Formats: sequence, structure tokens, C-alpha cells
Amino acid sequence: MPVLKKEAIKSSTELLEELLDAEKLEHCNECGICTSICPIVKVIPDYYNPRILLQDIFHNVNETIKEVKPWLCAWCNRCIEQCPQKLDLPQIFFVTRNLAAEHGYLTKFKEALKIIGKEIPFAGICGLVCFEKVNKRSSFTCFNNFITQELKKKMKKVKPILPKYFEKVAIIGSGPAGMTAAYELVKMGYQVTVFESQPKPGGMFREGIPEYRLPRDVVNTEIEYFTKLGVEIKTSTVIGKDVTLDELQSDYNAIFIAVGAQRSLKLNIEGEWLKGVIHAIDLLRKVNTGKKVNLGKRIAIIGGGNVAIDTARTLIRLKPDAVNVLYRRSREEMPANPWEVQQAEKEGIMFHFLVAPKKIVGDYTGLKAVECIRMKLGELDEEGRKQPIPIEGSEFLMELDTVILAIGESPDLFFLPDGIDITSKNTLRVNQITLETSSEGIFAGGDVVSGPATVIEAIVAGKKGAFSIHNYLESKRLPKKE
Repeated sequence: MPVLKKEAIKSSTELLEELLDAEKLEHCNECGICTSICPIVKVIPDYYNPRILLQDIFHNVNETIKEVKPWLCAWCNRCIEQCPQKLDLPQIFFVTRNLAAEHGYLTKFKEALKIIGKEIPFAGICGLVCFEKVNKRSSFTCFNNFITQELKKKMKKVKPILPKYFEKVAIIGSGPAGMTAAYELVKMGYQVTVFESQPKPGGMFREGIPEYRLPRDVVNTEIEYFTKLGVEIKTSTVIGKDVTLDELQSDYNAIFIAVGAQRSLKLNIEGEWLKGVIHAIDLLRKVNTGKKVNLGKRIAIIGGGNVAIDTARTLIRLKPDAVNVLYRRSREEMPANPWEVQQAEKEGIMFHFLVAPKKIVGDYTGLKAVECIRMKLGELDEEGRKQPIPIEGSEFLMELDTVILAIGESPDLFFLPDGIDITSKNTLRVNQITLETSSEGIFAGGDVVSGPATVIEAIVAGKKGAFSIHNYLESKRLPKKE
């Protein structure tokens, strides 16, 4: 291993102390909220505790960068949202990983993947999407090569699992929550069939995450692993059209709904219906499945989340004249991962903060421009973010060929029959302990319950759903007491 340079460590330690915000850390009452809500803690509690890791970094960064723990954060950002002091733990861990990478401690990432791989099915995908977060592209190549090698080893060892139980389980959706539930249930010995509406399985792994972040051969290999274990996947099957939920209930002993959040939200402004206004999820699906898109030379993405950044970074690779991101709050309030924003800026994407669309201008041939208005930040809203307030008289026109809406997503629940409760946010209402819906034997998890969340949160929901289904079926199987 390389010898650490004292000057570099001194500089890095000062940087870490600045990020940690020592004054805030002094007022940390060790409430444990960050640890209690962390999905990784739920998966590998013996290996990971973000609160303790934070303390380790602050007290001895030199030794901590040699350990596996900094590589286990999956950037769901739940700790930031709930921390009373708003400490940005993921950003601190990101800096720590970069220090480790700079000094050659990349083997600890490989160790982390092996730990994760024992508990979740998508170790390869998660390694690239959730856990690999460093600045250097060379590090990404190193991780990608390692993951490819590990997947090949895993495929050589895979053997089909024979059913142990007579019960059959239907999974609706082949994304992270659905496939995780299928994986856990097949391992237990159940007969599992996954129904996917699209021609190829993978859900948002295949359609929502850009190729530059997740090579498709990794997705294909991971899916093939499940089928070799014994998971049956039926593609091009739309529930509610090709098969009804009632029909599934008659053919299967339990159902797990994991359709994600596939419907884009609307701006509800004038001109939104014009040709040239596209929803980000629809666009990513087209690009990621190899379909041609004609967007013109001047493009703007409206929104500040990870979907907006993924869309912008996907489109900049198509070499238009300009890709702009319009966000109504400041950079500090932007929910997208900060390192993704930094990479987007390096790639030439233009960010316009404190700007919101007021109306879309055009005619029957399509949009011509967007009328925007400048914003200022006011009081905190119910989510703890400063409310954007329009500045009167600050309107201006931005001439564009295409506008892409990335302001959020919600589930498409058209297939649900009467009697299954949904929330005011158009998500499925479930028992938070068992994930069972208001209809007996039907469970749900992932974005269809939580709203848009991270891959690791969906995986945790899939595991939880699988064990709840097992308990449910087992209770049906056991003889009732007199």
C-alpha cells in the first residue's frame, strides 16, 4: 500500500473538519436518528453505523480511510432529512472515499461489495449506482471491471433452487423492489412469477438509469442470475390490460405490487400541451432502450432532482448546442446529489438557479420559448426548505426547441380494482410493518408506497415484503387452534 503523505493528510483533515462543521458536531446529542432510519443499517447492522463512522472520521481520518465502512453509505440522504443539525453525512463520506481512492485504498470498496452481496441480490448494480461515489473516472473503470469479474464468478456458481412450498407468488414489476422480493421468496422455496409491462425486465435499472452510470450488460447478467435461480419472468404483460389483478388473485396465493413511480407530474402552466414538451421519465426510457429522439439544439430540463440531472447528462452526450437546467430554488436546496451536479457542470450543462417557468410559448407547430420568472427564497415550508417566491416584473424569455419536465413522479395505479386504499399522494396505503395493503394477500413496496426514493430503499422494501409474504403464507398453512 502507498505511504500517505503528511501534507496531503493535513490538508484533507482540514477539509473534513470544515465539512463536518465542528460547531454543529459539538451540539450533536447522539440521538441516533441517522442510524435508526438508515436502510443500509437494516441490511448489514453488524458492519455499518453512520453515527459511529462520523465520529471515527472526525477523530482519526488517517485510519478511517483504510477501512471498509466509508464505502457502505448508499446516499439515500434520509439522514440529512431527519438530522436535527442537518449534518451532511453522505457528503462527508464522499470526501472520505475520495481520500481513500487518492491514496490507493480501493480494495476496501471491493470488500464492501462482498459484504453487501451477501445480503442483497443486486450487488453489481448497487456497486455502480449506490456505493461507487468518487470523483475520478479511473476509479469508476476499476470498480466496473471488478464488478464484471465478480458477476462472472457468481454466474458460474448459480444453481436452480427447487420449490419447497406449493404456494405461488406473483410479483408485479421487475425493478429493484420486485426482483428483490422475487429473489428472497425463491430462496425460501416459493414458486415466483414476475410480471413486467415492458419487453425487457429490469424496470428503472434498464429504463431510468443512464448507460454511462449502469452498463446494460451488468443489468442483463443480474437478471439472468435470477432466472437461473428459478424466477419466472413474463414480459410485455400489462396488469389491468392483459391480466387483471382479480385474475392474479385467483391464480396466486399472494401478490407483491412493485410498479414504482412511472407517471411524471405536471407543471399545470399554459402551453404544457405543446409539441416539444416531454416528460423526463418518458425520454429516459426512449434513450435507454435505444430509440431515436429528435430534440433540436436548445434544450432545457425543469427540475432539481436526480432525474433532472440524469436527463441532462444523458442529453449532453447527444451533443446539442445547449443543455440547461432550470431550478426554482438555490443550489443549496437542490435535492440532486451534489457530485452529480458538479459532474454535470464539468460536462458543459448550464444551471439557472432561482428561475421557474411561467408559461410555455408556441403555436400549432410546437414550442418556441419558455417565459421564465426569477425567484427569491422566503420562509421554510413543511419539508424544511425555503419557499420560492416569484419576483414581480422579472420575467424573461428563453428560446428553446425542447422542454423536459423532471419535477417529480407518482405511481400509475390504473390497474387497481375498487377496495384497495390509496393515499392523498396517489401511493398505495400499506401496513408499515407488514407492507400488506387493505386487500388481504396483496402486499406492496418500493416507490409505489414511498413515492420516488433510492435503489437501496426499494431493495430494503423488497426484502421486507418477501418476509411478510412468507409469514402470511405460513400462517395460512398452519392448522388453526380450536
